[in-house]
Amino acid sequence: MTATDDLNVKLAVYMERLDNYIESQATLNETMCRRLEKHGEELDALQDWRTKILGAKWISGAIALLAVHTTVVLAAILGMVRWIK
Repeated sequence: MTATDDLNVKLAVYMERLDNYIESQATLNETMCRRLEKHGEELDALQDWRTKILGAKWISGAIALLAVHTTVVLAAILGMVRWIK
């Protein structure tokens, strides 16, 4: 074999390895993108749950405040009725 043939063989081997590397990196990138999209969807679902939980928290707080306010008003009315008697 001549030096040129040897160089061509080495270049062909290098190019084959490079093609395999590029192909494996492309596959890896596709896999990572799919997993990131899946995690993005899961994060959106968690955000929806977080919004629902915060909404329920605010509603329960408003109902508790309304109950306390109603109790105070009724106690004031009852106190005025007893005070008048």
